[in-house]
Amino acid sequence: MPNLPTRCPVCEAKMNITELKCTKCNTTVQGNFPINKLISLAEDDREFMITFLRCRGNIKEVQERIGISYPTVKNRLDKLLTALGLFEEVKKPSRSEILEALKTNKISVEEAITLLKET
Repeated sequence: MPNLPTRCPVCEAKMNITELKCTKCNTTVQGNFPINKLISLAEDDREFMITFLRCRGNIKEVQERIGISYPTVKNRLDKLLTALGLFEEVKKPSRSEILEALKTNKISVEEAITLLKET
């Protein structure tokens, strides 16, 4: 299914939906309907969001399902939050938080090393 164009191909202005049509009875509704942020997401961001929700926000499960590292999951989540206008500056985990996550098997040794290098 192709992405809904959200920007004008000529001038790059935001586009709106102006007509909706019922697939069963052909009723048509005309108006000026803005495109919401979820529809505007890139396909890979939508797929990531669906996986994240299916995993109930469990980052370790997300990384296992998609096959990416813990830091990559966090970066993808930050990208998604930014695209939706929901990003708040997230504090980096402390050394003790990283070690606790490692101790409780929430992250792997490799991920802990990566995170410790960033602190």
